[in-house]
Amino acid sequence: MSQELTYTEENIRTLDWKEHIRRRPGMYIGKLGDGSHSDDGIYVLLKEALDNSIDEYMMGFGKTIDVTVRDGKVSVRDQGRGIPLGKVTDVVSKMNTGGKYDSKAFKKSVGLNGVGIKAVNALSAYFRVSSFRDGEMKTVEFERGNIIREYPVAKTGEPNGTLTEFIPDNSIFKDYRYQEDHIEPLLKNYVFLNSGLNIVFNDKRFQSRNGLVDLLNEYMTAEPLYPVIHLKGDDIEMVLTHTSQYGEEYYSFVNGQHTTQGGTHLSAFREAVSRTIKEYFAKNFDYADIRSGMVGAISIKVEEPVFESQTKTKLGSKDMGPDGISVGKFIGDFVKKELDNYLHINRETPDIMLQKIQESEKERKAIAGVTKLARERAKKANLHNRKLRDCRVHLNDAKGEGQEESSIFITEGDSASGSITKSRDVTKQAVFSLRGKPLNTFGLTKKVVYENEEFNLLQAALNIEEGIEGLRYNKVIIATDADVDGMHIRLLMISFFLQFFPDLIKKGHVYILQTPLFRVRNKKKTSYCYSEEERRKAVKESGSDPEITRFKGLGEISPDEFKYFIGPDMRLEPVTLRKTDQVKELLEFYMGKNTMERQNFIIDNLVIEEDIA
Repeated sequence: MSQELTYTEENIRTLDWKEHIRRRPGMYIGKLGDGSHSDDGIYVLLKEALDNSIDEYMMGFGKTIDVTVRDGKVSVRDQGRGIPLGKVTDVVSKMNTGGKYDSKAFKKSVGLNGVGIKAVNALSAYFRVSSFRDGEMKTVEFERGNIIREYPVAKTGEPNGTLTEFIPDNSIFKDYRYQEDHIEPLLKNYVFLNSGLNIVFNDKRFQSRNGLVDLLNEYMTAEPLYPVIHLKGDDIEMVLTHTSQYGEEYYSFVNGQHTTQGGTHLSAFREAVSRTIKEYFAKNFDYADIRSGMVGAISIKVEEPVFESQTKTKLGSKDMGPDGISVGKFIGDFVKKELDNYLHINRETPDIMLQKIQESEKERKAIAGVTKLARERAKKANLHNRKLRDCRVHLNDAKGEGQEESSIFITEGDSASGSITKSRDVTKQAVFSLRGKPLNTFGLTKKVVYENEEFNLLQAALNIEEGIEGLRYNKVIIATDADVDGMHIRLLMISFFLQFFPDLIKKGHVYILQTPLFRVRNKKKTSYCYSEEERRKAVKESGSDPEITRFKGLGEISPDEFKYFIGPDMRLEPVTLRKTDQVKELLEFYMGKNTMERQNFIIDNLVIEEDIA
């Protein structure tokens, strides 16, 4: 019999503020990461520091914010009012302390709970804050949330404002590195949402004159069918247009915060726009046809917003403020009045819009019969046994526990899917097995998604027929062999997503699994190498005559080995989609019928792999 466990007063502990943050950082900044992804924790730290400066600008103080990121050190200097000197230490090191609780000082702030900047402090190896206020300054320095030096108030010639500097703790953010490609979109969003604001990042200036119009022009990857509709009112701004692409694409913001997972405001926006357009044309259009190809953005300002997590990616507020109307009614009333007026005044826009909606309706009706049969076929295929080895966590679970970690591997062949299935974490990793090479979908209509069994079942597995809001997995990982056939399958799958579900890529859900090309081992060590350069290095470091194995396919990697490649250190390459990528031209060249042109390109760029022996 096991020894009886005691439970006394000594077992009860109270963690101080910094210890709680450092032990449970995910509660405050989401995932940790190393900076390779835009939602990694080091960017949340930067954003938390910036939010305070943005709040100052929104209150009418300071038009320029200087941001410097070099060698892992971050500096944010605004020209706001500066933190009251007697409260500088408390504001950055005492939980639930800040000026944002008083709505008179910060009426519509990004953050109200007084946690953000404390999390930055606690999770930084070095943190320094200086406040400049009316010719005086106060500076305090910290290490991992502990005060190491507090300077007395001193005279200064610096203009009013706050300077925040920090170095993320490398013991928490392992081998982190800030990447400008992830920082610049964050800064651009701030200026798009705050016309007149200047942000200088490492000597590069960001500013916007046209607000959300500039934002849409920055992120749209397809040409608009008509000029962007831009409507502004008190506490609300919206833009809207249609493109020829499939799916819907939205960007939503609350008090300047990019709500990447939407929330009550985005749901109200989609509903109000669809209803207004339907009523304008006085036709019984299906909302799905109205929204097909729609691209839009909405920004609202709410008093004391309630978000569904500390990272503020989804709005939960139902009201505009303690004494305000509901979010849905506020947005609905604005859209109904302003969008309807716009459509009556700008008569060319609704003509183009109507043509787009009717084309979407025609295509939907043309595949209606196929769609019904496809759904029945998916059920009969017994999806959860035949094609999909599912996991226990899905993105649309009510509880939402572990959603961010859920993933699905799309692979080809029994041996490869078998290896991954045996090696995976069954709690959060699913496997979908393709049968042979997928169809080249370039130039085809969405009808093929339902007529082709592989695509029909994959769509059902991902649950994206009605849009990516129902996506069951956070990461969709294409796992193919690192040879010519594998590359071809990879290209075919990416083409499929680009054609019919571009928002799946735009929202950062699609990845390529990187698997090793070589195994280099001797009696003491085994190294897995993902490139020729890594192979040479491993051979050199072995100091002997090692055994070198070239993996020709995923099926050759045993399940015992595969677990290392799809575990915590899994190498994933995100598939991205930007306006500068010229997707239409790329797809036409690589997937179109220009066989001879493509063949000549391959010959001109052919590289012969050297013998590894």
